[in-house]
Amino acid sequence: MESIKDLFDEHDVLHKLKHYLPAQASLKDFVHHNTLHAFQHLKFHEALHQASQIFGYKTYLSLAEFRALFQEGKIREDVLDNVIQEKKGESELSVWKERLLQHNYSATATSRVGRLRVFWKEKYKINLDKIVHPFLFKLLSAYLDQGISIWAFPVDNKDFLNSIREMEQNELISIFKTSRPRKLLMEGQCSLKSLLKILVGDEELFEQYLFDQQFSHPGWAGMVSVIEHQPETLLDRRTITLHDLIYLELLLEIDALDHKFGQEWEPIGSKVAAFPDPLFQVGAINELEEVLILWQEAFEWSYYDDVLKGVSPSPASENDQKKSFQALFCIDDREYSLRRYIESVDNQSDTFGTPGFFGVEFFFQPEHSKFYTKACPAPVTPKYLIREEARRNSRQKDPHYTKRSHLPFQGWLITQTLGFWSALKLFLNIFKPSISPATSYSFQHMDKHSRLSIENEGEQVDGMQVGFTVEEMAERVGNTLRSIGLVKDFAPLIYVVGHGASSVNNTHYAGYDCGACCGRPGAVNARVFSYMANLTAVREQLRKDGLDIPEDVVFVGAMHDTTRDEIEFYDEEVLTSSQEVSHQHNQVVFEKALALNAKERSRRFDTVNTQKQLAKLHKDVKRRSVSLFEPRPELNHATNSLCIVGRGSLTKNVFLDRRPFMNSYDYRIDPEGKYLLTILNAAAPVCGGINLEYYFSRVDNEKLGAGTKLPHNVIGLFAVANGVDGDLRPGLPSQMIEVHDPIRLMFVVEHYPDVVLKTIQANPATYEWFINEWVYLVVKDPETGQIYKFFNGEFKVYQTLRSTLQKVSDVNTYIENYLDNIPVLITD
Repeated sequence: MESIKDLFDEHDVLHKLKHYLPAQASLKDFVHHNTLHAFQHLKFHEALHQASQIFGYKTYLSLAEFRALFQEGKIREDVLDNVIQEKKGESELSVWKERLLQHNYSATATSRVGRLRVFWKEKYKINLDKIVHPFLFKLLSAYLDQGISIWAFPVDNKDFLNSIREMEQNELISIFKTSRPRKLLMEGQCSLKSLLKILVGDEELFEQYLFDQQFSHPGWAGMVSVIEHQPETLLDRRTITLHDLIYLELLLEIDALDHKFGQEWEPIGSKVAAFPDPLFQVGAINELEEVLILWQEAFEWSYYDDVLKGVSPSPASENDQKKSFQALFCIDDREYSLRRYIESVDNQSDTFGTPGFFGVEFFFQPEHSKFYTKACPAPVTPKYLIREEARRNSRQKDPHYTKRSHLPFQGWLITQTLGFWSALKLFLNIFKPSISPATSYSFQHMDKHSRLSIENEGEQVDGMQVGFTVEEMAERVGNTLRSIGLVKDFAPLIYVVGHGASSVNNTHYAGYDCGACCGRPGAVNARVFSYMANLTAVREQLRKDGLDIPEDVVFVGAMHDTTRDEIEFYDEEVLTSSQEVSHQHNQVVFEKALALNAKERSRRFDTVNTQKQLAKLHKDVKRRSVSLFEPRPELNHATNSLCIVGRGSLTKNVFLDRRPFMNSYDYRIDPEGKYLLTILNAAAPVCGGINLEYYFSRVDNEKLGAGTKLPHNVIGLFAVANGVDGDLRPGLPSQMIEVHDPIRLMFVVEHYPDVVLKTIQANPATYEWFINEWVYLVVKDPETGQIYKFFNGEFKVYQTLRSTLQKVSDVNTYIENYLDNIPVLITD
């Protein structure tokens, strides 16, 4: 029989809390991830059921929303019938269809978390959250502050709890109102268990109490947990643990109770007549949830079926015509539409998609910066440093933002002088927005005229190698080119195009930059890769390895600003005179494609007339990008729903709106799936994570998203909250997900099913995404053109229900009056 002393295991409970708390890093590293990562070991629908039961999350659209989608034709009746028959059997079709379309259900939200601490209000008539949270949050934000505060935290170079102890020892005023919690803190000998004994009493309730407590502010608790394990998420690092946060919060709760009742109050456990149900013991899926699951899958496959009809008619063929130029882009869904326009403006061009760090992982140090920033996927820890030197363009400054404006006399003087000019500027900005020092301008991340320390000369800094050796460069260039199938028929000019985004008054700006570059613009990576690929010694090494890049081929780095649809090219001095002529011609192609891309995006912008003349429309989009009053600088990844891994010919004549991530891949040079495994190891968590964060932020924007961004305050330059006393808001604000259809990502891979099956099974972490259906996977056989759907560990033939797709000759005209997601189209 279990002894009473074993009922509460502090280490185990802390581990569980960290597992279930939000895992969002600070604003500077805003990298998308699966919001419900803690449940990823379960099948998708079972995971959503458990998350809803335990935490009260809403995990699907409402029944009314699904029925409205059905009436609008966005959920097809033939697909709905097919889903019901697959899941429930043909004989049950009419029964379940009536339930989906007609039956009324009472949707009552329940949550296991929060059932214990509610007794403080019911039995003691005291709201501990209202008393403790405002002060606790201010204390945390002051300690973790990254430079937004005028006054620094009074104790430096100590961990959170010891900093509080030093303040208590040296300050005249205590943070506590009563003596007992101060004595417990200063003696430092009590454990979480002993504090819980005071507050809760019954050890069987300790775990429930801590879950109740920490999920009353999951944003703060999650941020502390992330900082504990990833201190680099803060540039100016702090030492804090979830244990220390809980310890102080328990002391503050004891203090609040002692202040109101003295020390004679009884622990909350003594007031509980019947113990709450165990946190993680949930019941079976009920009928309403079954109905929502059927609706969800019908919603998803109403779209997927059209996509698969578009890519399935016949084996893909390629155009062997000599290319005018080639361009490597990030797989980002926003780059797909630009790639489509480039290839339509110049049908001799060819574009490729690969993760936007282009296979070169490093920390980047801008000139005059004391910090290093990661320029590669978040899970990677680079061993290399790239430094910027000889920057020509200095960063703009604005006297309106000087810290002196917060001081008594200087603040009054600035208000009486610059304050009037500031008001006038604000008024003028309504009618003519422009780039200012307050703008997060993507091209300022790196000066195009600066010098980068790309070649290693033996220097080491903080355990990192400055630059790369020739062998390291050749390995990265070769791997990237082979992974996308670019191993022959090189065009004279190959552009390597990173991407970033510009905006103003946008706290989630890092979420608009390149996720493969850890939420930063990809300019440095594009420039570094191009330099490596142009180096004679690198090409000689690649030639020895069987990859021959002709001498007259030149790589040119560039960056696309996805908000403004502008492009900047780097190191153009490497071009010969004849190459310069070709480059100037190609720039015209890029400019035309960028304007067309701006037009396609503008159809969703209320303040831009999509039918305007192209140059004027593009100008309006640029102006809108830096408007102080625009809460939606761009739509970012909204509507993402696909990840296509294959040759460009796979989707050549299919219009997929701005919904797919596009990773170029040629099965012919990878018969065993070696490069495919690398692609899926990255694409499943990255693209899947983006998709699921959008999904959950859309279906439950209050608990799993950030709510509207309009009342958000920046806290310490690392997070946002509503007001100054609120919890941190993880997830995405409503302005990023309003137009998003919450459906899972579907991977479409061009290869043989048996090869793909062996590939995904090679890495359990990757396989989990597919076998548990957090993302879908279909394969197109490159020889037969047959589509196979992955389900329950095997591939099965999939026959599309749609017989034909709409054919459109002029997409540019078609989209002008189409505000909603554009259906899958066949183009000429």
